[in-house]
Order: sequence, then C-alpha cells, then structure tokens
Amino acid sequence: MIKPLNWTGPYSWPGFEETNKLAPLPEQKGVYLQTFEFSGGYLIYAAGITRRLFKARFKEHSRSYLNGEYNVLDMLSIKNGIRNEHWHGWDYARNHRDEYERRRSDLSPLINDQLANFRLFVVDLGDEKRIHERVESAVMNVLYQQLPPISTIPDKGMFLSKKKDFEDTIIVENKCNEILWGLPRLLYL
Repeated sequence: MIKPLNWTGPYSWPGFEETNKLAPLPEQKGVYLQTFEFSGGYLIYAAGITRRLFKARFKEHSRSYLNGEYNVLDMLSIKNGIRNEHWHGWDYARNHRDEYERRRSDLSPLINDQLANFRLFVVDLGDEKRIHERVESAVMNVLYQQLPPISTIPDKGMFLSKKKDFEDTIIVENKCNEILWGLPRLLYL
C-alpha cells in the first residue's frame, strides 16, 4: 500500500510574512522542508521534524541562526544553485564564538535575508514518531544521492533515523502543487 504525502506550501518563515508576502505556517506539527526558490521550483535545503507546533520549532531555529549556530548562506549564489557560506555553523561555530561575536553585526542582516528567503513546505503525518523520522531521513538521503545542485545545497552530517532492519518498508507518494527539485514521486522508507 502506498501512503500519500500531501506537501503544502510555500509558507513563510515566522516573522517574515510581511516581507515575502507568503502565508504563515499552519498550526500543526510534523515534517517540514526548508527550501529556496530555484528555476521555477524549490531546492530543498533541509528536511526536519517537530513534535511541537511548527511555529514553536521555527522560533528555536531563528534563535539558533541569530546566535551563529547554523550556516549562513549567500542568497545570490543559492538562486543560481550554488552553495556559498558567509558563516559555517555547527561544530565550527561552537569552537569560534569570538569570531562570530566580532562578525555579528555584519552577519545579522544576512541571516535575516536567508530567513526571509526560505520557503517552507509541510506535511501532516499524524503523531507516529517513527514515520516522521523515516520521512525526514529518506528525503535527506535521496537528496544526497543526486547531482548538483540538488545534492550540494543541503547540509551534510544531520542525525538521521533511517529504516531499521526489523521494520517493514513503507512506500510514500509525494504530492505537491509546486516543484520540489529532487523529491521523487515515490520514497521508500
């Protein structure tokens, strides 16, 4: 049996609805895609899950961006399918707090530009935790296996919880009114 995944969006990053004229995120939880506009569709930067409402999770994401914990990308490059970073977050950021603090005033407008340029897509999968984890993992892993720019825009090194050997394979069919580059019609979880 094939389970449909009805992706809705694009939605705005919370707090940027007036800037980008997109609808706010729905009041739900589940799986989301952070994307950027590209070539008549959307390049996926990251898939994520939340067991809290999307708005609560994205408030945490905003705080992490503004604290230098996440990567800050060059938006002009992204629009051309090229990944260039103004700031590398994650482990680098943890070990270079002083550098971030020195550059904070220059990086803050770039961070806000990135948040304003994100286009979010969401899918409601109910409350089944493992399905959320397996969808997130399958999306990211299928992106990593494709040609650039689909494979080069997403962050690498995410903690992903793929199908375990004892779990049955689940087939999902991705449906969306927009083009999500690199997201196949069928995913095997």
